Amino acid sequence: MCKRVFLFTWLVTTVFFLAQAGELPTPSGKVVLTISGKIGESNSPKRAQFDMAMIQKLPQHSFTTLTPWVKQPIEFTGPLLRDVLAAVKAKGTVIKAVALDDYHTNIPVEDAMKFDMVIAHKMNGQPIPVKTKGPLYLLYPFDSNPELRSAAYYERSPWQLKSLTLE
Repeated sequence: MCKRVFLFTWLVTTVFFLAQAGELPTPSGKVVLTISGKIGESNSPKRAQFDMAMIQKLPQHSFTTLTPWVKQPIEFTGPLLRDVLAAVKAKGTVIKAVALDDYHTNIPVEDAMKFDMVIAHKMNGQPIPVKTKGPLYLLYPFDSNPELRSAAYYERSPWQLKSLTLE
């Protein structure tokens, strides 16, 4: 029953967001995220590009969590990964995430629906510079579920995120 309520809520939110968003606008600033592969909405040939203003216009969410890389809890703010996927009408079952340093990781699309993952552009209310894991950092809310405190999920949390490919 709880899973049905979650899926219904996600569907209503997604439909509402897409109705509000219409077509994906073209970025006017520096592109910080490119999404390609199995997507139904694009703003350039075979891909969707986002500048920081576009990321910030999506519904924003925050959570505070510990990470294995810093010894104190940090507040992360950004759109939910599932909202970004909805904006590009993503299809597929796997997300290949790539960072600026070419770190690659595979994330099941199911994770984006099951957990409130964010594509953070702020840490503790401040923009994230490249030298401190920015400008985008894809994170799970590690402290919300003991299952998430494992190497499998830590490895699926790339900092300096630059692209997502849906397969």
